[in-house]
Amino acid sequence: MEPYRIKVVEPIPITTREYRERVYAAAGYNQFNLTADDVTIDLLSDSGTGALSAEQQAAGMRGDETYAGARSWFRFREVAEDLTGYRHIYPVHQGRAAERILFTALLEPGQVSLSNTHFDTTRANVELVGAVARDIPCPAAKDLDSDEPFKGDIDLVALEEALSGPDDVGQVLMTITNNGGGGQPVSMANIKAASKLCRKHGVPFILDAARFAENAWLVTQREKKYQDRSPRDVAKKAFRLADGCVLSLKKDGIVHIGGMLALNDPDLAKQCELLLIATEGFRTYGGLSGRDLDMCAQGLVEVTDPLYLRERAEATAYLADCAREAGVDSVRPTGVHAVYLNAARLLPHVPPSRFTGHALASELYLAGGIRCAEVGSLYLGEIDSSGELVTPAPFELVRLAIPRRVYTRSHLEYVAETLAGIAKNPEKVPGYRLTEAPAMLRPFRCRLEQVR
Repeated sequence: MEPYRIKVVEPIPITTREYRERVYAAAGYNQFNLTADDVTIDLLSDSGTGALSAEQQAAGMRGDETYAGARSWFRFREVAEDLTGYRHIYPVHQGRAAERILFTALLEPGQVSLSNTHFDTTRANVELVGAVARDIPCPAAKDLDSDEPFKGDIDLVALEEALSGPDDVGQVLMTITNNGGGGQPVSMANIKAASKLCRKHGVPFILDAARFAENAWLVTQREKKYQDRSPRDVAKKAFRLADGCVLSLKKDGIVHIGGMLALNDPDLAKQCELLLIATEGFRTYGGLSGRDLDMCAQGLVEVTDPLYLRERAEATAYLADCAREAGVDSVRPTGVHAVYLNAARLLPHVPPSRFTGHALASELYLAGGIRCAEVGSLYLGEIDSSGELVTPAPFELVRLAIPRRVYTRSHLEYVAETLAGIAKNPEKVPGYRLTEAPAMLRPFRCRLEQVR
């Protein structure tokens, strides 16, 4: 059961299919263009969508809004330093700000950023400074159906080749958990080995640690050496294997806004601090209010609670099991923050050129008012200037991201029932084609139309 009770409730919109068809067409068949009033169950993102605890609300009331050196800053720094072990802690308004500041200071045009998988906005921040984002996931990531426990790992052979090769590698960015790779965890053994290779070659090793607690939980469940360790102990060890981290606190900080950049290198930290002050705010608040800093600090304490992490993992696994019973496969083994549906298997009549993943995501909205995100050719494919697919994504997935402490099992059962209805007549689901396709961050801004 959920290890909490509900204290405040919010009504959710209940709409008709006729209504949804009308507003979705007006939105250009892009779920980012829908409003909150159009959506019944919102699984678009787990970023900033969680529910605050009573202790976080109380911490917010203690927030000190002093411009520089607020008490809230010192409370935040104490928690962050204890967790990460890094010497230089910088709050920012969200993870993307931390990426932009770090990559601007660390990367030069033409350099390569290596990762198990860059998320789309992370890739954009790498490319905006003129660097090249290259993904080298482990070979096991290619098999969606295997139960290999750590399919989020980086390919260590490819990593060593790249670090030894002619390319100028500016950083290695390890994403935990691997969001773009199906929400799969990264083993401590893999983090340790990657850290050793980076130190050998003198390349900064950075964690994209938005879901550090969820990764730590899965390590305690799947990596024998750490089965008797607490999630917080595992997380601390992971941070200390890296040279720094970028962190969206909107995920495993369980807050609505906030992020962090943390580093050990004092020279790099000074460069980042100047960029922070110029673009985000003074170094002791970084664009956040005092109450935000206090709620972030409390969230960083609560998120490693084993009872909370166990229930969250079990709820996500429950949704995946219900979906499979309904005839819809997902990436195995199930992670914690999301279920990744295998759209290609359910909709073989919709080719990647007609955006298979987006087709299933769209049908979930039209059939049940469920908003979610495509992780397929619309997101990862290469598109030409006319909006036609040139190179498809390796997989056609749909991500059902579960907000923290928001939905109950009955909400998840409703999602599964909607999927079951789609699975009865999948051939009725239409494909889509692009009518507007921006060159960068396509899923956020594109428009489409149905193709039957």
